[in-house]
Amino acid sequence: MRSIRLLLVLTLLALPVNAKPRARDLGIPFDGTPGPRNAITDVQGVEVGQVTIVEGEGKLVPGKGPVRTGVTAVLPRGHQGSAAADPVFAGWWTLNGNGEMTGTTWIDEGGFLAGPVLITNTHSVGVVRDAAIEWYGRRFPDQAANGDFSLPVVAETWDGFLNDIFGFHVKKEHAFQALETASDRVEEGNVGGGTGMISYGFKGGIGTASRRLTETQGGYTIGVLVQSNHGRRNRLTIAGVPVGKEIPDLLPKPGKHADGEGSIIVVVATDAPLLSTQLRRLARRAALGIGRVGGAGENTSGDIILAFSTANPGAARPEGLVALTMLPNDRMDPLLEATVDATEEAIVNAMIAAETMTGADGNTVYALPQDRLLDILKKYHRLKP
Repeated sequence: MRSIRLLLVLTLLALPVNAKPRARDLGIPFDGTPGPRNAITDVQGVEVGQVTIVEGEGKLVPGKGPVRTGVTAVLPRGHQGSAAADPVFAGWWTLNGNGEMTGTTWIDEGGFLAGPVLITNTHSVGVVRDAAIEWYGRRFPDQAANGDFSLPVVAETWDGFLNDIFGFHVKKEHAFQALETASDRVEEGNVGGGTGMISYGFKGGIGTASRRLTETQGGYTIGVLVQSNHGRRNRLTIAGVPVGKEIPDLLPKPGKHADGEGSIIVVVATDAPLLSTQLRRLARRAALGIGRVGGAGENTSGDIILAFSTANPGAARPEGLVALTMLPNDRMDPLLEATVDATEEAIVNAMIAAETMTGADGNTVYALPQDRLLDILKKYHRLKP
C-alpha cells in the first residue's frame, strides 16, 4: 500500500498542469525529448505562480467589468531563494516591438536579471512593477540596499477584447499572491496573465514546455513559458499542418477583433552555463518557434523574449574575482534547437488547454476544437488514422 501511495505522489508531482489534456496527450508530434513535467519548471529552482481574475458578465462598464485578466510570475531561483541576492545571467530580444517589457535596458547593460519575471495585461504593467519592487524589498530587506531589483522585468499582452482593460482590476495584492504561491506546478490556458488572451483567432493564454538534452550533449534542460496572444488565423500551423486554413470559422464574435492583432511574451530558462550574450542568442531562436506555429511578427504584435540561466551562482557578487563556467559557442546548437522546439510546443499547449471564453459585451473567443484538429492532422498523415 505504501508503495502505491508513493507512486501516486510521484505521478502527481510530475504533472505540470491539472487534468487538462496537453498537445502530446492528443498524439501531436513534436521534435525533442521533454523533461518530466514538460514545463519551464523542469529547470531546477525555477517556480511559477499565477493569479486569475474572472468576474462579472454582460455589458462592459469601465471600472466594474466584466473582468478576464490576471498575473503570471516566473521566479528564476524560486520564491524561497533570492534572485536579488544572486542574480542570473540573462539576455533578451524582440521580434517586433509593439509591446512592453520593463527592465531590459539594465539587462542589456549589466547582463543580469535580479528578481522575478512577471506577465500581465498591457494596462497593469505599472502596478505589477511596483508590486514586484515592494515584494522583494519586504521579503529580502538585506538586499534592498543594492537596488538591483528596483528595475524588475514586467511584460504584457493586450486582453481588451474580453477584459475591462481600462478598469485597472489588477492590484498589488494579485502580484503579491502570484509571487507567494509560486511552485513547480504550471497551469495552462485561461490562467494568470493569459486569462483573456487570443491566439490565431482561437482562445490563447499560458503555455509551457521543456526539452532535456542527452548526456552527450551535456544533459542540460531548456524550459519555455509563453503568454500567447498573437497570430493570424490563416497562418496557424501545428505539426507542419495548415490548421488555420482548414478551420476558417469559429472566429471571435460579436465585437471587432482584428486578425493578427496581439502579442506574445516568451520566457526561456536553462541550467546550461551561458553568459548574457549567449542567452541573447537563445532568445532569438525562440522567434523561430513562434514562426513554426505561424507568427510573423506582425506590425501590431509585441513579440518579446527573455532568456536566463540558473548556472553560475554567485556570478554577480560585488567583491573579488568571479570564476565562471561557460559552454563554448560551438556546443550551443542542441540548446538553440531545443529552444525552437519547446517554444513551438508551449504555444500549442496554451491553445490546447484554453477553453472558450465570453467576456466584456458578450464578446466570445472559441477554443481550438480538438476533435477537428485531430481529424485535420490525420488528413495530412501527421497522426495515425
